[in-house]
Amino acid sequence: MASFEHSKARRSVCWFDVRRRRLGMWAYALNRITGIGLVVYLYLHLVILSQLLGGAASWDAFVSLARSPFFLTLDVILIAGILIHGLNGLRVALMGLGLGMKAHKAIFGALMLVAAVALFAAALLIYGG
Repeated sequence: MASFEHSKARRSVCWFDVRRRRLGMWAYALNRITGIGLVVYLYLHLVILSQLLGGAASWDAFVSLARSPFFLTLDVILIAGILIHGLNGLRVALMGLGLGMKAHKAIFGALMLVAAVALFAAALLIYGG
């Protein structure tokens, strides 16, 4: 029994070991991390929407807080998660259909470049507007 628990703990620690990881593992890790982040955001979003039950005054207080630089940065992080998870999911769907199997590294790189450009544009709009 102790051997099983030791091997389970070792597998968990190995998941965070980034040495000798190939691009596919990085894509897999990014998909997991952004997926978890988006689920956490969904629940936080529902909690924040419950502020509407407190009336206009509590909602107005939240809106003024949400316009702070800290919350604007969280918005940029959210958009990064959406872009990375969504575009990487598109790549996974293409691979599942058997399309672009030999060029999956180039597809991943191109999609992450698209994500970076879109994130930059979104950050300009968020901080500038």
